[in-house]
Amino acid sequence: MPAFTQLADAELESIIAHIRSWPGQKPPKTAPQDRIAGYVAHGQTLYTRHCAACHGAHGEGGHGTGVTLSRPRSAPILAPALNNPGFLAAASDTLIKTTLLNGREGTPMRSFLKQGLKERDINDIVAYVRSFEQLSPPPGARVLESESPVLVRVSPYSVEETVEKVKTAVGAANMRLIRVQTLDQGFVADGKENHDQTIVYSCDFSFLNEALKVDPRVGLFLPCRVTVIRHAGKVQVMTINPKRLSRIFNNAELNDLCEQMYKVYVEILEESVL
Repeated sequence: MPAFTQLADAELESIIAHIRSWPGQKPPKTAPQDRIAGYVAHGQTLYTRHCAACHGAHGEGGHGTGVTLSRPRSAPILAPALNNPGFLAAASDTLIKTTLLNGREGTPMRSFLKQGLKERDINDIVAYVRSFEQLSPPPGARVLESESPVLVRVSPYSVEETVEKVKTAVGAANMRLIRVQTLDQGFVADGKENHDQTIVYSCDFSFLNEALKVDPRVGLFLPCRVTVIRHAGKVQVMTINPKRLSRIFNNAELNDLCEQMYKVYVEILEESVL
């Protein structure tokens, strides 16, 4: 869920109003808009007692983030990481407190008021969660630096030769070749495809299964898709940059996997243009 920075405030408010208009939606309950004051030490005690089982002892979250369909689970949604810099930057104290006060319908997140806590206790939990900002983020929660959303290399070979070299590089990376097709296959009549725009599909299925257990959104960059095109007189080889996807997923557990795939993708591209 990336930020919609291209939308004006009025447009964002219109989207919120539309969502609030859906049947069954309750009007939001108000909460203080200022930074919530509380006792961090007491908040830590309460967090350990009431929150750690789902969000992790140190706010690292459940295994994976968000709704998943890739494996059996005991809860309809997994608890997100609270010590993640992306969460801490996006979630205000008001949002965190409101969630604790009211819970989240359809999830295991029940109202803490209904669990017997007082509002001052909730303030203390908010203060403790906010204190994660003062700590160095865990290694997996760092924001990966990425050169661009797409990895691109220029090939000295023809499109046909480059496609063959990509297929060889895929095999060298211990990935299984799935298929080769033109970009417009299925959109134009048979025999009319543009072979100057070709996609090579491949996959390491063992890695894919491991990644899906962490977050099903890895389907955005797996199986591996390498595109070879002729553009402006040059043959280019390109693929999506997994590091950029890790940046927008806000799932710390994906970082190591995205780092691994980045290295594999770069190796395939470099091998293809040698």
